[in-house]
Amino acid sequence: MEIILKQDVKGLGYKNDMVTVRNGYGRNFLLPQGLAVLATSSAKKMHAEVLKQTSFKEEKSRKEATANAEKLSSVSIQVGAKAGENGKIFGSVTTIQVAEALQKAGYNIERKNIEIEGDSIKALGSYKAKVRLFKEIAATVTFEVVAE
Repeated sequence: MEIILKQDVKGLGYKNDMVTVRNGYGRNFLLPQGLAVLATSSAKKMHAEVLKQTSFKEEKSRKEATANAEKLSSVSIQVGAKAGENGKIFGSVTTIQVAEALQKAGYNIERKNIEIEGDSIKALGSYKAKVRLFKEIAATVTFEVVAE
């Protein structure tokens, strides 16, 4: 089944991508949830027109994301967490805390675009997170978990 995505779907594609999925996945999940539309001949014509109109905006966003990726890769932030005597954190550090620390540093990035590398963070130290800025443009941010 060929469909046109109306929103980004993790593991499948980005908005306005035309993808082929299994019939059940498309019919029972993507279409009822409003995440995609069926790729009929008229929908394909409309899709081509939409792509033509958005290509200019997309190119501008891509250049901006590339510039931000270079800035972000050199940034090092600190995330505060309550910790015990031996360096173990009470709880764990999540993408929410990383997004808040990035916002304090002047970068407005949604937490859904941040992926912390490795397992959950339960100790003080230095870690890395992957920040997705645009479709295929991502930056690696180094952050340090410090005791409050």
